[in-house]
Amino acid sequence: MRASSPLTAFSILLVLGLAGAAPANPSKEQLARWLKQFPKADSDGDGVLTREEAAAYRARAQGGGTKGRRGPPRSFEVHPGWQEDRFPGDAVCYQSPERIKEIYAKVLGPGRNPVTSFPKSADGALRIVGTGHSFMAPGYKVLPKICEAAGFRQPLHLHLGGGMTGSARFKWEQENGIFQFEGKPRPKLLASIANAQWEAMMWGPYFLDRPEYYRCWIEFCLKYNPEMKFYLSDAWPQVEQLDEIPESEEELTATIITRMGREKHEAYCRIAGILNEEFPDKVFILPTCDAMVLAAQYYHRGELPGVEGINRAIGGKKRSLWSDRLGHLGPGLDRLEGYVFYATLYRRSPELISDRIAFGGSGEFPGARLDRVFREIAWKAVVAHPLSGVRDEDGDGRADDAP
Repeated sequence: MRASSPLTAFSILLVLGLAGAAPANPSKEQLARWLKQFPKADSDGDGVLTREEAAAYRARAQGGGTKGRRGPPRSFEVHPGWQEDRFPGDAVCYQSPERIKEIYAKVLGPGRNPVTSFPKSADGALRIVGTGHSFMAPGYKVLPKICEAAGFRQPLHLHLGGGMTGSARFKWEQENGIFQFEGKPRPKLLASIANAQWEAMMWGPYFLDRPEYYRCWIEFCLKYNPEMKFYLSDAWPQVEQLDEIPESEEELTATIITRMGREKHEAYCRIAGILNEEFPDKVFILPTCDAMVLAAQYYHRGELPGVEGINRAIGGKKRSLWSDRLGHLGPGLDRLEGYVFYATLYRRSPELISDRIAFGGSGEFPGARLDRVFREIAWKAVVAHPLSGVRDEDGDGRADDAP
């Protein structure tokens, strides 16, 4: 009898070895055993097999994952150049600030300024550059509105994309004109980072992220702005983390959602932890994951006024926490993400904002009561997260070490 291929063996191991357990939540001991037997599952080669790496490897073993699963790819080829000590010599990041500006000016064409800059704020506003995708877009959209109500304008310079094209890895390749973008650089952020002053950078996460996808941005930013800090969103639970898409919302219990959130929490805490060893006190988590887990718990307790369901794609209710299987936010949840951004960046609770926030819309949903709950949840998530950089032991709504 012909021996099974490693992929087939791994598929059988995961399907049968986890029978009767929660397939998306293997123990550390199980992960360690799988790593010894199937070292190729460790996609970033760091000697630690994460749950997301295991799930991606199983998906490849099973020929693409769960039946009916749609959306962006969860396993994909990454250019081997990411394993080298240096990027190609003509990468934009190695050029002078003036040369980077010239490269982007050529991309933009005549009459357009290749450098975006803002004056230093007297009211404490952070000048922020950022990448991201559709999971970050809601928060990016409402953050300036929240800040305006808090009494200041929010300087933002963003390079976004959909799905993978908004990931930190993709944007680095695109901006530098390397790997899949060889000879076609588009240094929208690099030109401004090298030629202007900034206080922070924000990123959205993506499947199978590695520390090196963020390290390159950090090193470049600190070269020109040594005091910058960095903020990585950990997204939130997605039903496609589960092996089987639930047929009803009854299966999406608070316990299940909390477990899925823990997986995200662990994956991105690990990345941020590695980066903080190299860049102490520079990298922080925007705990949108914990905020959405709390929101689900509040919903199950009947404490989200006006919210009708968990996931619209499963329960059919428009006013749900999530709008689809992939995990895009439901109506009004952009506020919660924006409040998490604000609370982490400015280290104070959105509950302290007294002025009306001009979000737009009819005001019917989310109403004032739900908005107050979102603010409460955001602050709870931020002060409880070990890598948010914010603590509020005295309960005054401001970080304890704030001046």
